[in-house]
Amino acid sequence: MDQAVRRRRHALFLLFLLAGIAMSSWVTRTPAIRDRLELSTAHMGLVLFGLSLGSMAGISCSGRLVSRFGTRPVIVWGTWLLIAGLATICWGSGATSVPTVTTGLCAFGAGLGVSDVAVNVDGTDVERVGGKTTLPALHGCFSLGTVLGAGAGMTATAAGIPVHWHLAAVVLLAAGLLLHAVHAIPEGTGRAAAEEPHDAYVDKHRRAVWKDGRLLLIGAIVMAMALAEGSANDWLPLLMVDGHGMDATAGSLVYAGFAAAMTLGRFAGTFFLDRFGRTVVVRASALSGALGLLIVIVSDNAVLAGAAVLLWGLGASLGFPLALSAAGESGPDQTARVSLVAVIGYVAFLVGPPGLGFLGGHFGLRAAMLVVLACVVCAAFLAPAVETGARAEGPAARRAVDDDVPTTADEAEA
Repeated sequence: MDQAVRRRRHALFLLFLLAGIAMSSWVTRTPAIRDRLELSTAHMGLVLFGLSLGSMAGISCSGRLVSRFGTRPVIVWGTWLLIAGLATICWGSGATSVPTVTTGLCAFGAGLGVSDVAVNVDGTDVERVGGKTTLPALHGCFSLGTVLGAGAGMTATAAGIPVHWHLAAVVLLAAGLLLHAVHAIPEGTGRAAAEEPHDAYVDKHRRAVWKDGRLLLIGAIVMAMALAEGSANDWLPLLMVDGHGMDATAGSLVYAGFAAAMTLGRFAGTFFLDRFGRTVVVRASALSGALGLLIVIVSDNAVLAGAAVLLWGLGASLGFPLALSAAGESGPDQTARVSLVAVIGYVAFLVGPPGLGFLGGHFGLRAAMLVVLACVVCAAFLAPAVETGARAEGPAARRAVDDDVPTTADEAEA
C-alpha cells in the first residue's frame, strides 16, 4: 500500500472518530440540556425529532451529491454542517433557546447523514485501491469515538461543567480533526463519469440498483444488523432496568459493555474476515447477536442477561460495514450501490427503535426484542449475499480486476 493510500486511510479513521465523538458528546449531555431548557420528556422528544429529520434529509440526498461532486467536497461540507449544528446546540443551550437547539439538531443530523454516506463510499474505494479490508476498522473508529465521547461527557457531568462549555470544546476538537484530515482525501472519488446529463445518469442507475436482487439481499442484512445496533442504542439501558430489575447505574454499565463489544468486534473483524471470508463472518456475527438477544429476552437472571449483551454487541458490530463493502463490489456505479444500502441501514437505525418502543408499551421491551431477534436470524440465512467474486478470489485478484475499472470521473477521463 503506497503512502498516499495510507494517509487517506488514516484521514478516514479520524473522520469516523470525529463523528463518534460528536454524537456521543451530544447524547451524554441530553439530560442536562433537557433540564436547562426546562422541558418535559414529551417536549424533549419533539426537540429530538429535529435530529431524525435532519439525518434522513441528509442521507436521502447524499448519494446524488457524491455522484455530482465526488466524496471530498461532500465530506468537507457535510462535516462542517455537523460542526455548525453542534455549535448551534451549544449556543442554544447557553441561551436556553429551544428553537435554537432544535435547529442545531436538525443541522447536526443533516451534516452527519450527508458526510456518513460519503465517507463510506470513500472507504469502499480505499479498499478497492489498497486491496485491504478497511470498513470494519473505520466503523470501529466511530465506535471508539462514541466510547471516548461518552467517557468525556460523563466526566464533564460529574465535574459540573456546563453543557455549552463542554460542547464548545468538542466543536474546536472536531474542527481541528477535520482540518487535519481533509488534505489526504483525493478529488473525484464517486463522481459520475457519463456523457448524459447528470440527473438522467443518476436516475437511470438508481432504478438499476433497485432491480439488483443480490444488492437488495445485502440491504436486508444491513437492515437487520442496523436494527440490532439501533435498538440497543435507544432501549438497552431501559431494557435492563425495566426488564431485568437493574438500577440505572447498572443499566448504563451494561450499555457501556455493549459499546465496548461493538468497538472490539469492529477492530478485530479484519483479522477474521481475511481468513474466513465475508459469508462466514457475517453468519457468525448474526448467530452471536441472535444468541445474545435470545438470552436477554428469555433469561430471568439479570447477571446472565447483562453478560449476554456482550454477544449482542459483538454480533451487531460487523454487519453494517461488511455489507457496505459488499455493496460497493456488487456491480457498476459504486456510489449508487453504497448509497442505497446505507439509506436502508439508516432507515432501520432511526425508524425501527421507535417502532419497538410502541410494541414495548403494549407487550414489554423484552417481548418487543423478539422482532429484532427474528431479523437477525434472517440475516444469518442471507449471509452468502455478501460474497462477491473478487472477494472470493482474494485481495490480489480483487486489485487486478478493479485496476481496470474506473470508478471516478477523473480516472475515466485519464
